[in-house]
Amino acid sequence: MAFNSFMKIFQPKDRIFYSLFEEVVDTVYEMGELLKKLIVERERDKRFAILSEIENAEHKNDDITHRIYTELGRTFITPFDREDIHFLATALDDVADYIYASAKRMTFYNITNDDEGIIKLANLISFGVQELKTAVRGLRNMRDLQAMTTALVKINSIENQADDIYDLSVERLFDLEQDIKMLIKKREVYHAMETATDKCEDAGNAIETIIIKYS
Repeated sequence: MAFNSFMKIFQPKDRIFYSLFEEVVDTVYEMGELLKKLIVERERDKRFAILSEIENAEHKNDDITHRIYTELGRTFITPFDREDIHFLATALDDVADYIYASAKRMTFYNITNDDEGIIKLANLISFGVQELKTAVRGLRNMRDLQAMTTALVKINSIENQADDIYDLSVERLFDLEQDIKMLIKKREVYHAMETATDKCEDAGNAIETIIIKYS
C-alpha cells in the first residue's frame, strides 16, 4: 500500500474534513441510539422529549454538513476527490434525515413499541451507524483497511436484512392490521426506517470508493 504517497497529497489545513466527518458520524450514531430509546419508551411526553433530542441532533448535523460543503468550495487541495467528499457528506446527512423522519412519524402517529418490525429495523439502523462510525474514523489515516472493509461488508449485510424485514413486516401488516389508518402509518414508518439503512449503504459505498482510489 502506497500510504506515504497517499499522505503527501494532504496539507494540515485539509485535515478539517476528517474532523467534520467524524463529528457528523458521531451525531448520526447518537441519533440511532436515541431512536432505540424512543421505541422502548411508553410515556408519550417522554417520547416527545426524546424526539426533541433527535431533532436537535439532526439540526446539528445539518450545520456540520453545510460546513463540509463550505470547506469544499474554498479549499484548493482536498484529502480525496471532491465528488467523493460531497457524496459521503450527502449520504450521511440522508441517514440522519431518515432517522429523524422515522422518529417523528412514530411519535406523531402514536405508534406503540410492541411492533416487532419496527424494533428490528431500529436495531439494524443502530448497527449500521455503528459500523459507519468505524469506517469513517478509518479515513483519517487509512491504516486499518481490514477493519474498514469488515465494517462496509457488515453495512451491506444490514441493508439486505432490513429489506427482508421490511417486506415481511408489510406482509404481516396487511394480514393482521384491521385499522386502515394505522396500516398506512406503520407502513410509512417501515419505509422511512428501511430507507435509513439504504442511506447507510450509500455512505458505505462512498467510503469504499475512497479506499479503492487511495489505498
